[in-house]
Amino acid sequence: MPPVNTKAERKALLDVGSWLFNITTSVGIIMVNKQLMNYYGFSFGLHFTMTTLMTVVLRCMGYIQPSNLPVLDLAKFALSANFSIVGMNVSLMWNSVGFYQIAKLSMIPVSCVFEVLFDKIGYSRDTKLSIMVVLFGVAICTVSDVSVNMKGFIAAAIAVWSTALQQYYVHYLQKKYSLSSFDLLGHTAPVQAASLIMAGPLVDYWLTGSRVDSYDYNIYSTFFIILSCLIAVGTNLSQFICIGRFTAVSFQVIGHMKTVLVLVLGFFLFGRQGMNIQVVLGMILAVVGMIWYGNASSKPGGKEKRPFSTPILKVSKGAANGLEDEDVGGKV
Repeated sequence: MPPVNTKAERKALLDVGSWLFNITTSVGIIMVNKQLMNYYGFSFGLHFTMTTLMTVVLRCMGYIQPSNLPVLDLAKFALSANFSIVGMNVSLMWNSVGFYQIAKLSMIPVSCVFEVLFDKIGYSRDTKLSIMVVLFGVAICTVSDVSVNMKGFIAAAIAVWSTALQQYYVHYLQKKYSLSSFDLLGHTAPVQAASLIMAGPLVDYWLTGSRVDSYDYNIYSTFFIILSCLIAVGTNLSQFICIGRFTAVSFQVIGHMKTVLVLVLGFFLFGRQGMNIQVVLGMILAVVGMIWYGNASSKPGGKEKRPFSTPILKVSKGAANGLEDEDVGGKV
C-alpha cells in the first residue's frame, strides 16, 4: 500500500476508519443487546460505568487533557443522553429489530429540524423531497408492522428525539469549546454513569418489574453482559469521533450501511420478527431516501447556512474600473 502523503488523503483515511469503527460497534451492540433481552431477559444498563473506566485510563495515558465545560451545558447534554439511552434500550426491548432500526431513520428529519432551528440551515427542494421519502418509508413500516404497540411506539419516539438532540449537542459542544472527542467523553461519561447508576435500577424496575440484584446470572448471560459493555465503549467513543468530524445529520445519513446490516443480521439471528412485504418495502424506501438525501445535500445549495442579514458589497478602487470584489456576507 503506497504511503499516505497529502493532508486530504490522511483525512479521507481517518474518515473511513472512523465510519468502519462506528458501523462495527453500532451493529454489534444492537445484536448483543437484543440477544440479552430476548434470550436471557437482561435489560439493565452498565455501559457508561465501563466507559467511565475507559476515560480514566485515557486520562492517565494523556489522551484526555484538562478542559472546561460549563455545568449547565454538561447537565443539558447528560439529560438528553440519558433519555436517549433509556429510550433506545426500551425501544429495542419492546419493538422488533426491524421497527427499532427503521424508526431510527427518522432521526434524519429530526436532526434537520434542530439544524434549522438552532443553526439556521436551509435545504433545497430535492433535499426536502428525500427527507419526505424517508418519512414515508418509516410510516409504511409503522402502520404495517403488527408487532408495533403504543408503548413501543412512544419509546421509539422518545428515543429518536432525545438521540437526535444528544448528537447535535456532541457536535455543538466540541466546536464551541474546542474539545476533542476524548475530552468531551471525559466530561460526560462520569456524569452519565453516576446518574444512570442512581436512576437506572428504579427505571428498570418500573418498566420491567425486575431488579438487577435479583437477576439469575449464568455463564452465558455474563459473557454477553461483558461483551455488551466492551462493545459499548467502542460505540460511545466512535460516535463522539464521527460527529466531531462531521455533523449530526451527516452522521445519520452516511451511516445507512448500519441500517442495512442490522436489518439483515436481525432477520437471520432473530427470525422474521415483525417482517412482511410492507415492512420490507418501507425499509427499501427509507434507505433509498437516505441515499438520495446524501446526494442532494452534498450538491451546491442543497444544504447551506442562511445569512442573518442582507449581504453588504465591499467597494474598492477596482469597482470604479468595473471590477467587483466578493460579497462580504455572501459566503458562510
